[in-house]
Amino acid sequence: MTHTPAITKLADPYRWTALALATWAQVAGCFLMQGLGALGPQMQRAMGLNAAKIGLLSSSAQLAPIIGLLVAGELLDRFSERLIVGLGAAMVSASIFAASRAESYTALLACLVVASIGYSSVQPGGGKAVASWFAPNQRGLAMGVRQAGLPLGAALGTLILPAVAQLRDWRGAFALGALVALLGGLSFAALYRAPAEGAPRLAEFPPLSERLALLRLPGMRRILLPGVTLVSLQFALSVYLPLDVRDRFALPAETGVAALFAAQAAGAVGRIVLAFWSDHSDHGRYFPLQASMAALVAGTAAYVALPAASPALLYALALWLGFFGFGWYGPWIALVSETAPPGRIGFMIGLVMAVNQIAVVLAPPLFGWLRDASGSFVFGWLLLTAASAAALAITRRG
Repeated sequence: MTHTPAITKLADPYRWTALALATWAQVAGCFLMQGLGALGPQMQRAMGLNAAKIGLLSSSAQLAPIIGLLVAGELLDRFSERLIVGLGAAMVSASIFAASRAESYTALLACLVVASIGYSSVQPGGGKAVASWFAPNQRGLAMGVRQAGLPLGAALGTLILPAVAQLRDWRGAFALGALVALLGGLSFAALYRAPAEGAPRLAEFPPLSERLALLRLPGMRRILLPGVTLVSLQFALSVYLPLDVRDRFALPAETGVAALFAAQAAGAVGRIVLAFWSDHSDHGRYFPLQASMAALVAGTAAYVALPAASPALLYALALWLGFFGFGWYGPWIALVSETAPPGRIGFMIGLVMAVNQIAVVLAPPLFGWLRDASGSFVFGWLLLTAASAAALAITRRG
């Protein structure tokens, strides 16, 4: 009796349509919100921004989810995923379009903050949809495919947005990002349906203390520590790799953008491969996450140690850093969904993402401030390498 829902969902071919819709919504939502780093060199020239202000653009686009992910997760346990994701995507689209018309840096930041409110629904909404449709023995792969939408959307943004900005300036690139976000949200809202035997909706909100008690569940240290350290490294790569390649190696900015595209494309593959591995690992879901941390400690150390870079060597390291630096999220989010108590998947995903989001907001401007203060990005990379090594050592003992 307890396995009937899983069997029913496994027999329903619509689960693959649900996965495709959730992935496409993720791609569309991330196209500009995660692709801002590729526009960094052009926006720096157009608006006279230093490295810290470039980082603040990324932080503004990620600010509201610190609270918004908690709210979205709670709403997803009460209301339809299609409603929450659809409304969120519409807000992202309208705000990005308003940003394309902004006349000052302050107005641009304000528009990105509003966009980040809508963006809060895309991540947990898609994750809840996939967790609802797939049984545990397939959930890692399905989550990996869906989460591949983030680096895939960022990679497409990295490929397309700078080219659009060259033709129509950064405002044209933002307008295209608004259109893509709207199409993704409308598609999900129009075509997604929840499984008939999905998790029951909550009738009322539990007390805040009861909800935050989820942070004390067994195994949360193995979720939170890797999440915070690895997401910091992920966003440092997304925002600053093109600028670092240009400044440290005296290579054209276009070479750094191409390296970022390679990293993001490798990350999309990594999210699927590492999640699939987590479904079949004899050592459990955490082992691929642990392997990703070790690989990133080695990769960032190798990147920092480069005395000079040829494009070929730079691309090879970018592929390595991208595969693990973006790919870790696949097994991580599957681990989160399986740690959640019954009926609390939406809030659990939103809660741990909100903790991660604090690092997402703080890491880029702090990384940029270190560069402005020291004249080099090396100190930021060293700090992230040390943090990843520390998280690996602590969670291995957990």
